[in-house]
Amino acid sequence: MSPHRVVHHHFTVDVEEYFQVSAMEPHVPRSAWDTLPSRVVDSTVRILDLLEAHDTRGTFFTLGWVARRHPDLVRRIAKAGHEVASHGWDHKRVTQLDPEAFRTQARDSRAILEDLSGKPVRGYRAPSFSIVPGLEWALEILAEEGYAYDSSLYPVRRRGYGFPGGGRHVHALPLEAGPLTEVPPLTIRARGFTLPAGGGGTFRQLPLAYTVRAFAAMEAEGMGGGTFYIHPWEVDPGQPRVDGVPLRTRIRHYRGLARTETRLAALLARFRFRPIAETLAAGN
Repeated sequence: MSPHRVVHHHFTVDVEEYFQVSAMEPHVPRSAWDTLPSRVVDSTVRILDLLEAHDTRGTFFTLGWVARRHPDLVRRIAKAGHEVASHGWDHKRVTQLDPEAFRTQARDSRAILEDLSGKPVRGYRAPSFSIVPGLEWALEILAEEGYAYDSSLYPVRRRGYGFPGGGRHVHALPLEAGPLTEVPPLTIRARGFTLPAGGGGTFRQLPLAYTVRAFAAMEAEGMGGGTFYIHPWEVDPGQPRVDGVPLRTRIRHYRGLARTETRLAALLARFRFRPIAETLAAGN
């Protein structure tokens, strides 16, 4: 890659409520979801406004559950020129689904998102990056259902998720069902290890320089841009606190919320981003 060529990274948002995070699952039963105050619209709009201020468009992986309850939010995302993609239906991890249930979620979420956005939905990201080794059948189903790309294989070794040994750059997956491109979250190599750097907790809790270094390293590798992710609840320091959450989970979920928006602005000012679908269409 020419050193003078502009590298476009991917800015992605996993559109979900603060109480739908997998770590909160033992403390917030699904039966209570509709009784809790919704925050996803206001916090997503904050991200939309921030992107508009930096003339940036991204990819919004949206739950079907959210789309059904907040259809105007999906329309607003699409109207602003962003890509709408699927995050499944109700944030059940793929490890909790059998192939039939996974297919239904992939199909139903795509249908409602296409209906609301008026645009084809090409991409999918599993809740909590939960397509892990042994669940490659999910990728085959995505290809069968007509998805063009997946962004679920986090090539790191972490408790609860990760696809160790997976590719770090955008790449084609060798599937029997047909073509499917993998768009993994941003990582960084350090002392022989592949470390997560794509966003979320690492972005809020580690120095901003860590994420900046990861993006700069990805550019230097000359294999295209990296993929960053954030959740609407991460720009919402005023969100209700969930009772009974262990200290470790409280730290992971709540620490750094007040500085997320400022850090996002710094990132958007420093790097170029575009929707994932545009990268695939451009062939780089």
